[in-house]
Amino acid sequence: MSEKITFTPISYTGWDSLSHLLAEVKRFEVKKILIVTDPFLKDIRLTNKVSEPLENAGYNVQIYTDVVPEPPLAIGEKLVSYTREHAFDMVIGVGGGSALDLSKLAGVLASHDGNVADYLNLTGTKHITHKGLPTILIPTTSGTGSEVTNISVLSLETTKDVVTHDYLLADVAIVDPALTISLPPKVTAATGVDALTHAVEAYISKNASPVSDALALQAIRLISNSIRTAVSNGDDKQARTDMSYGSYLAGLAFFNAGVAGVHALAYPLGGQFHIAHGDSNAVLLPYVMGYIRKSCEKRMKDIYDVMGFSSANLSQEEASYKCVAELKRLVEDVGIPSNLQGFDIPDSALESLTEDALKQKRILARSPMELGHEEISAIYQAAFDGKIVE
Repeated sequence: MSEKITFTPISYTGWDSLSHLLAEVKRFEVKKILIVTDPFLKDIRLTNKVSEPLENAGYNVQIYTDVVPEPPLAIGEKLVSYTREHAFDMVIGVGGGSALDLSKLAGVLASHDGNVADYLNLTGTKHITHKGLPTILIPTTSGTGSEVTNISVLSLETTKDVVTHDYLLADVAIVDPALTISLPPKVTAATGVDALTHAVEAYISKNASPVSDALALQAIRLISNSIRTAVSNGDDKQARTDMSYGSYLAGLAFFNAGVAGVHALAYPLGGQFHIAHGDSNAVLLPYVMGYIRKSCEKRMKDIYDVMGFSSANLSQEEASYKCVAELKRLVEDVGIPSNLQGFDIPDSALESLTEDALKQKRILARSPMELGHEEISAIYQAAFDGKIVE
């Protein structure tokens, strides 16, 4: 059976890869550039590393900072309107997943009519028909992989939805680990486990292929062996480099194989309780994997091995149990609460979370185990109690 494998046209990776920015901008023959970034990054002048070389080269650069974590639909609508009104030639996204996702929207929908809501996956009635403005995406976290995917995630009233199309793929991704040095430990942990979740879910996805498998396994190896150091010592150049490459590879893996149950259950946590996406994935990862373990024991054995352990004398079943335990330990080691109560989620919310998770049919379809109401409810309960279902 043939497989479609998709990559961003050009990616620069590695320490000081931001040095390629100016040459790439010149290639597109643009004049007026919109930089979409997190306000914190502007405050600490990290955004200047992007804007100043462009301004010195004579480009008209405007910086837009109306970006929030888990951006609601209204934020996306506002940015797209702003981009249309000011006739930009290019969009550059700098920051975490929210800034990058919003940049994709601005780049493509600025040249389409209607509202962002018209293009949502679950409820939209319009379709993306053409490529928009050239877009360059520059992540400052090692987590979302948004720089290499065609998805923009938006928060709705109680859940999330996406705008997705290959035209949302960036023209250029610049993944420079030097830009992640200033990332605080808590954000390093949350975004890092987010990237690990991308790789794990890509590897156990029903849509996995030999190509996505190779990407996912290397991502798991890099992240699981460097995240603790990156969190405890953010100045460690090797740890930051490994996390950066791991996140990038995980993004490529899940873009081509997809994510599944962890993300489907994480979206309502963000929608209903505004928990950061990385934290939502992290707290659910061991409980989802523990519940579906029987459906992917061989693959979990592989994950256990690349995390740095040996399954040579273990059965697939034994190794899969140990894999779940190690995933739970990793989440705890980097300081993320290990159950829903740690995020002040009440027991009374579990049913509404279940109902909203069930709506994520596009994502749930990739799970190696079918997850319906009963299964999802049981996983949320396990995550609330802090007990892996075996």
